[in-house]
This record gives sequence, C-alpha cells and structure tokens, in this order.
Amino acid sequence: MLVVFLLVYAGMMLGELPGLRADRAGIALLGAIALVASRRVTPEGAWTLVDVGTVALLFGLMVVSAQFRLGGFYTALTRRLAARDRSPERLLAWLVVAAGALSAVLANDIVCLAMAPVLVEGCTRRRIDPVPFLLALASAANVGSAATLIGNPQNMLIGQTLHLSFAGYLVDALVPSAAGLAIVWAVVARAYRGRWTREVEVSQPLGVPFDRWQTTKGAAVLGAIVVLFLFTPWPREVIALAGGGLLLASRRTASRDVLELVDWQLLVLFFGLFVVTGAFVDSGHLARVTAEAARAGVDVTRLPVLFGLTVVLSNLVSNVPAVMLLLPASTHPLSGPALALASTLAGKLFIVGSIANIIVVEQAARLGVRIDWRTHARIGVPVTVGTLAVAAAWLWLRV
Repeated sequence: MLVVFLLVYAGMMLGELPGLRADRAGIALLGAIALVASRRVTPEGAWTLVDVGTVALLFGLMVVSAQFRLGGFYTALTRRLAARDRSPERLLAWLVVAAGALSAVLANDIVCLAMAPVLVEGCTRRRIDPVPFLLALASAANVGSAATLIGNPQNMLIGQTLHLSFAGYLVDALVPSAAGLAIVWAVVARAYRGRWTREVEVSQPLGVPFDRWQTTKGAAVLGAIVVLFLFTPWPREVIALAGGGLLLASRRTASRDVLELVDWQLLVLFFGLFVVTGAFVDSGHLARVTAEAARAGVDVTRLPVLFGLTVVLSNLVSNVPAVMLLLPASTHPLSGPALALASTLAGKLFIVGSIANIIVVEQAARLGVRIDWRTHARIGVPVTVGTLAVAAAWLWLRV
C-alpha cells in the first residue's frame, strides 16, 4: 500500500516514472490497478473510493465548455479583442478581464487551449509581441478560476467533498481573485513596458468559425447552471449533468464531436488518485503522519499551516493530488477557501505547476513562439507571491 502510494506521488512530482512512458493520468491509473491486483483493495472497494459526484460535475461542465469551443466563441472573442485599436496596455487589461471571467465559470484549461493560438494570430497581425499576452492569459485563467467552485478541477473536488455553498465560497474568493487579476495586469505591463513590438509569422489559419446559435445555446445552459448553483439546494453534479445532457441532445452537432473535447485524461487521473489516496487514508498511514507532525508542532488542521503546505505540495506534486492528500485534514471552517485559493494561485510559480501554463506554452511553441522557464518566471514568480499574499491577508481578515 505505502509503496504504491509513494510511487504514484513520485510520478505526480516528476510527471513520469523512470523506464515508463506513462504520464500522470497513466501513473495514477496504474497505481489503482496495482492495489486491486494485489488485493489491497477489492474492485467493489475501489468504486466506493471514487467520488462519483465530483467526476460527474467535472464531466458535465466539460461538455458545457466543449459547446463554447465548438461554437467558435473563444475564437470570435479573442479575435475581436486583438483587432480593437487599443494600446498594448489596454489590450492587456481587456484580455486579463476576459480570461479571468471566463475561467471562473468555464474550465480554465479549455479557455487557454482555445484562446492561445488565436491570440498569437491577433498579435501577429498587429505586429506586437504575443509572449506577454500569452503569459497574461495563463496567469489570468489561473487566478480567475479561483473565484468559483467550478473554475478548475481542484475547486470542484473541494466544493463537493467539503459540501461548500456555491454563493458562500464566492464571497470568500471573489475579492482575492479580483485583486489577483489586477496584480497580473500590473506585473505584465511593468515587465514589458516599452517592449511590446515583435515580428512573428503564423503559417496556418487558426480558430473555429463562429456559430451564433451554438454559442447562444451554450450560454443559456451555462447561465441556468450558475443560477441553479446559486439559488437552489439541488446537487451540483445533477445540475451539471442535466445541462451537459441538454447540449448533447442536439440535432445539429454530433455527440461524438462534443465528447472528443472532453478531457478524458483528467477524468482518469481523478479516478486513479481517488483510489490510491483513499486507500492510503483508509489504511491509517495519513492519520499517523499527521499525528506525528502535530506532535512535532506542525498541526495541519491549523489554517496557516494548511495554506502553506498546500502551496508547497501543489508545486511538488501538482494541485489536484495535493488537494486530495490534504482534504482529510481540512476541518477549519475556512479550510475550503484556503485549499482552493492556495492550490490554484500556487500554480503560477513554475510552468509545470499548472496545466493551463503547460497548454499555453505548448500551443505557442507549435506556432513558433518560445516561452522558456526564465521568461515564465519573470511573470510567474511575482504574480504567485503577490496573489498568495493577498489571499492570505484576506483569509486572515475573514477569520
């Protein structure tokens, strides 16, 4: 049990295991299979360890995000932003606001995946450097996604596991998220002041044609989902699945086209980690570790310790595995917002700290725009330090 757990979390830290070509999702799944095959966990027990509500919520919202992508909404919005006759600083401000707001209600990874190539195209046409805008896109998507319980996978997991109120969490997270977007703009604008121009060649047409009907339909379903989240006690996973089902029941769009845009890798990662982490918790190993830490003066249930440990683990093993490991110790009334804000905002420190960062860097590289770790760190480090400081101060005031 302990060996499997350590190997899986080592894989989360490294992104791979020596001698294998398995990524994080594959490693998590292999860990779950190893526990079942070694009879440490029964097949029935493995299913009970999976939080079906979180997986269902994640899947339903992925379908909604896919609808916007198929409707060409992200493409049309990004092109419209880039085409406006604005100064680079004003364009940057509009981009930060748009990416942050979209990421609060749609999956931030999808926002980055859809907007990054079109952003490069728009910057090229205006003969301005796309790098600061790409870095702002990734940063704003991360920060904006912290504002709600549906902005990113770890927030969905936290909200479902700790049974947090959608509106209540919004009150706790909206101020630091909004302040964080302002920090993103200020850091990028200062770092690239007077250095906005750059020639970049894009050799292929990009984006998806805009479909007003498909986009309107997606917006109507998303709006209904958010209203129901805010004002009804209905289970969020049921609401999200119902919304996704309405979009899949289409006469114009084949369901396979929508389902192809669902991040099945992320769902597999959740499944594997639920089994491995759940088995580790049930075995009593986690309780013994936290008890020893408490005796040494490190009480994980205290909010400052939980916040700091979340930041560290999120950069070591990624935010979703870190959150799964720390959820059993989240007993403070504000532990949910602390976990969500710390795990999300910490992801800007390094490129590998967030899937959104990786997506933007990879999308840019395909179009000939290189963003190395030093370039990212010039923005990522001050944004991470600034946003975490604001979040910590806000939580202290809330306490």
